[in-house]
Formats: sequence, structure tokens, C-alpha cells
Amino acid sequence: MIEGNRDRGKIKWTSLMLPEHLERLRKWQAEDDYIDQPQLDQLDWDNIQETLETALKRQCETEIKIWQDGKIVYHQGKIKEINIQSKAVIMEDPFGKDRIPVIKIVSTRCLN
Repeated sequence: MIEGNRDRGKIKWTSLMLPEHLERLRKWQAEDDYIDQPQLDQLDWDNIQETLETALKRQCETEIKIWQDGKIVYHQGKIKEINIQSKAVIMEDPFGKDRIPVIKIVSTRCLN
């Protein structure tokens, strides 16, 4: 009797789920993946500033880690400009230029 019983796994539950269930599950997953913006102290900001200035002078490949909409995003390229008025870093990668607000930067490092 047990040999004739085929388990369909998750398929058997899909038909019982309402659209509201799916929406709530997606929202729950998004909440689990959310990362709070890291709070940096003065030493962290000093290290970021020093790395950015060094990368600009040496024109070395740089990795910038930023916090954006609850996620950590990586940018890699060469620093072309540090704009003090707009508080942004202009970075060039093979796909074009990116304008990165300084307030979103979490960490930086020179790759070479």
C-alpha cells in the first residue's frame, strides 16, 4: 500500500496557497534579507577618506562597498573624482561612470 503512494513534494501544497499567502511569504523573505545600515565611527570615516584619496592619486583599481535599500552592494573600478560639493565619489568601470554618495559608503579598499 505504501509503495503505491507517490509523494508530490511541494506541488501538493501549491494548490492550497492563496495569493495572499504568496504575497506574505515574499514580504517575509524580504524582511529576513534586509540589512540595517552600518553605523560608522570617526576612525572608519578616516580610513575610508584615506583609501579614497590614495586610490585617486595612484589610479588603482578600488572596491567600494555601499549600503543601498537594505543590501550591501559592491562597486569596482577606478576613482576619477571626489566631489566635495555634492559629497560623492565618481568611479569609472568598464561599463561607464557611477556616482556614489559618500554617506552610503561602508568600506573601501585598493585592489592593487
